Amino acid sequence: MSEISTKEIKKLREQTGAGVMDVRAALKKAGGDIAKAKEILREKGLEKAAEKAHRETGQGLIETYIHAGGKIGAMIYVACETDFVAKTDEFKSLAKEVAMQVASMDPASVDELLKQEYIRDPSRRVKDLVAEIISKTGENVQVKKIARFSLSD
Repeated sequence: MSEISTKEIKKLREQTGAGVMDVRAALKKAGGDIAKAKEILREKGLEKAAEKAHRETGQGLIETYIHAGGKIGAMIYVACETDFVAKTDEFKSLAKEVAMQVASMDPASVDELLKQEYIRDPSRRVKDLVAEIISKTGENVQVKKIARFSLSD
């Protein structure tokens, strides 16, 4: 495939939230194959996450999720570098999704949580969700603490 159309770039960009140039490069590398380009972008996001992992995360958000008529609940702390990013819809959505994951899957630790298959899309892991936000915001984002509560405990 010699040229990537703007329609293809727009479609992949809407699906991934990646930058135009990153999307275009991934599509070219994948020969126009959207699925392969998504995988390339996912890998690139993980690389960006590794590069930013040493940066201090002094801001963030504490999020809760209550399920099963108030019988199960989760509380998490997701950290980022700036208050500006902590206030974005994408960051808030990540925190809500991770809290829901903790309530549903009851991970024993943050490390276990990050390795779990994402409940809404088993082809992805929770660490992929975090990496996507890192890629979109350009900041280090980390799940710092998790807690799950159940009446059956």
